[in-house]
Amino acid sequence: MSLVVLAGLLVTALGVPIVTAAPSGIVDVQLLAMNDFHGNLEPPSGSSGRIGTANAGGIEYLATHVATLEATNQNSLVVSAGDLIGASPLLSALFHDEPTIEAMNLLGLDVNAVGNHEFDEGVAELIRMQEGGCHPVDGCLDGDDFAGADFRFLAANVKWAKNGKTIFPAYKLFSFGGARIALVGIVTRTTPTIVTPSGVAGVVFQDEADAVNALLPELRKKGIETVVVLIHEGGFAGTDVNGCSGPSGAIVDIVSRTDHEVDLFISGHTHQAYNCIIDGRPVSSGSSFGRLVTDIDLAIDRSTGEPVSISIDNRIVTRDVAANAGETALIAKYKTLSAPLANRVVGHITADITRTANAAGESALGDFIADSQWFVTQDPGFGDAVMAFMNPGGIRADLTYASSPGGEGDGVVTYSEIFTVQPFGNSLVTLTLTGAQIDTLLEQQFVGCGQTSNRILQVSSSVSYAWSLSGGACAKVDPASIMLSGVVIDPGASYRVTVNSFLADGGDNFLVLKQGTNRLGGDVDLDAVEKYFLAQPGPVAPSALGRITQLP
Repeated sequence: MSLVVLAGLLVTALGVPIVTAAPSGIVDVQLLAMNDFHGNLEPPSGSSGRIGTANAGGIEYLATHVATLEATNQNSLVVSAGDLIGASPLLSALFHDEPTIEAMNLLGLDVNAVGNHEFDEGVAELIRMQEGGCHPVDGCLDGDDFAGADFRFLAANVKWAKNGKTIFPAYKLFSFGGARIALVGIVTRTTPTIVTPSGVAGVVFQDEADAVNALLPELRKKGIETVVVLIHEGGFAGTDVNGCSGPSGAIVDIVSRTDHEVDLFISGHTHQAYNCIIDGRPVSSGSSFGRLVTDIDLAIDRSTGEPVSISIDNRIVTRDVAANAGETALIAKYKTLSAPLANRVVGHITADITRTANAAGESALGDFIADSQWFVTQDPGFGDAVMAFMNPGGIRADLTYASSPGGEGDGVVTYSEIFTVQPFGNSLVTLTLTGAQIDTLLEQQFVGCGQTSNRILQVSSSVSYAWSLSGGACAKVDPASIMLSGVVIDPGASYRVTVNSFLADGGDNFLVLKQGTNRLGGDVDLDAVEKYFLAQPGPVAPSALGRITQLP
């Protein structure tokens, strides 16, 4: 494991692998990797379904590509670096992501390192994904039992607080013709700040590098010399899917702090594609939604157990191959079951309403969602809210004017479409904050005041404020600029504020919201959107923006 190997060099300029005879005593092992699949069983639409100009993704085609690559090497493993489930389209999420688990069983997935979104419905639900059984509340929605995952979830740095044991195995060992390999699963330690905190109560997320390093003595005692880390944390490295331009992000620090006994890192979380060398080790990531499969070839010396070469190629999951019949049948089953709800019309729009943010961080879709939440909680009996805030990370897709593949027509919005925008099923919570706490809330949007990157909350039309690009930590928002219906808020006065249950629980590190008092639960977020659409006199147009102002 001390050997420095180079990724992406054992290919021609066109990305075609160079085939050479394996030296005596060398075992060739192939890893076929994916990350951030997010339950995208059907081919994703729009830019989310392309790599460059090539249409990509869809489990039917991913399964075919994987099977074709597996046929080239009997020593093959299929692996995932997390977020296999969670934030999924309706087809999977309506059934608590059981369809995705079943699809990956058909595909032949061997291991999945847990990602942050695996915890969206809590630890107990994640364990059900592994072990099977009907949902404790909704039962078996598809009419038959759920057997759970045939593959193994891995979580080396997620432990029960009560006893220090990992919630899933830390690693899994494989042997091929005398060559042994360990696959270690790691998730971002920031998970408790980006999922509903109550869902991960009772478990501890450890530092990624520290958790890996702590395992190495145990693996050495077992004679393991080839160690691969599947890590649901990542970075950024340019736009070339097999390139590496100026790598940055959390993955750089993690790799640099990890012992050189680790030979390879398969990463995810940032939805980026890259093929890097960081601190002398290959680090890959395969975009998201099943649009790429990362083809990794390791040549392992039987005598030492160490890899003598590693080559990596991010391959596009094109849709010009035959669809896998088993996956096609699975999709058809769940489409039939979900169609009555998915195709129901909930509203109309005049143009695309997108989550694309302006310089201040405001988006038209964020405005629309915040307005819908304020709308359903304004009445005294339902919260008496005067404002609403929406976290941008909870807005997962755009509302597009063009008809979806369902054929409902241009400008028509279906339940499936609003579900894709907000797939988490959060309920609304109206609570009381002081004006000073609202100021703190707005400060907590920025780096240096609780965030590692800016998270600009979307605000209802009743609110406006300005923030300064040059302002210091926790001093970017001028309290005198925070207005409610055109009047500056009073730091000592109390205001009724609506947020979703994720934020109300301190999610995304908006910790001041946990101090909110007189809490009143409300509608599920999607019901709020549907009621807001119904109340409009005609199709909804994108907002003009301007609620949030960025100053120098």
